[in-house]
Amino acid sequence: MEDFENIQPYTDEEAVAALQRISHHPLLPAISKFIFPEFPINTLAKMLGEIKSVEDFQYTIVSKAVNVIVGRSSSGFTFEGVDNLRKVPGKFLAISNHRDIILDPALTQWMLMLNNIPMTEICVGSNLLSSGIVEALLRSNRMITVIRGISAREVYLSSQVLSRFVRGEIVSGKSSVWIAQREGRTKNGLDITEQGLLKMFDMSGEKDFRSNFNELNIVPMSISYEYEPCDIRKAREIYLKETKGEYKKKKDEDMHSILTGIRQWKGGIHLVVGKPLTDKEVTKASWYEKNDRYQAIRRTLDERIISGYKLWKTNYMGYDLMTGGSKYADKYTPEELEKFKAYTEHKLGKLERGIDRDAVRDIFWHIYGNPVLAKEDL
Repeated sequence: MEDFENIQPYTDEEAVAALQRISHHPLLPAISKFIFPEFPINTLAKMLGEIKSVEDFQYTIVSKAVNVIVGRSSSGFTFEGVDNLRKVPGKFLAISNHRDIILDPALTQWMLMLNNIPMTEICVGSNLLSSGIVEALLRSNRMITVIRGISAREVYLSSQVLSRFVRGEIVSGKSSVWIAQREGRTKNGLDITEQGLLKMFDMSGEKDFRSNFNELNIVPMSISYEYEPCDIRKAREIYLKETKGEYKKKKDEDMHSILTGIRQWKGGIHLVVGKPLTDKEVTKASWYEKNDRYQAIRRTLDERIISGYKLWKTNYMGYDLMTGGSKYADKYTPEELEKFKAYTEHKLGKLERGIDRDAVRDIFWHIYGNPVLAKEDL
């Protein structure tokens, strides 16, 4: 348990103490006004001071906050495939594509709550814990900390601890767990599972390959946004990586991305719960040797995640714009295309001088068009 001390979510007692501690934070009035605009600005502070447990916090405050975010920054949140979760024999490991730092897991939890399914613990990078108030809010919301910003050797050791903890939560029946299919958000619109993630989970087991994967009850999930959260930020980052060879985040950049993702208009949002990995699929993967086994699992997950990804008009328009064609012109109107072009130029207008807008425009359209390409490649 000492190995897990720095990564496990807060207990009820720790959460209560942490939330009471931040109930006097100077940022709370502004947050309260956003979540509870019709009530006095001390409403959130008062509610935090009265929280009795993690579950109380999730149902009393977090669910209301997500409801407000969906209502103010989207045209609606829909989901499908919930019955796939009801077929799982025990707790499960949700492996999801990753488009927004906070909203992906938050919306997944909300979907579970709306369907009376126990919420999961969520794996989130330690880079988001630079602020005391954010750490208190996330770890009180059942966050498992994924250590970032360490050496390759430390990453290896940390991954072993993380995977053992996650496996223990699932196999013991204590909690299901949500984790992204790769480190960091998908920035180019192509959702691909990291092989290292799958190898990590196999190594944490004490049985054979087949048993190690089967006991995790892996469920792929796909979330898609009509308007990609932080789209211009992602395009800019890709551009700078391509032109300068690297990209270094500024202080508090993750926090700005969180706030942008929350406030930015997202249009429609759709979540698909895919069919869990079957024993037959895991057994077939076990016939391969070494890394080929993980590639077989990865291909199955990627196929489910990409198949479940809902394509919006913005995706079809992005594809036609990035290819210079009109293959999917029947999916949108000329007026909608002009509106999307105007949206693109509006976002490009936020860039600083010295950046090649033509290059970023092409990247921007690829972010929207690549999910169409991924489906074609299936």
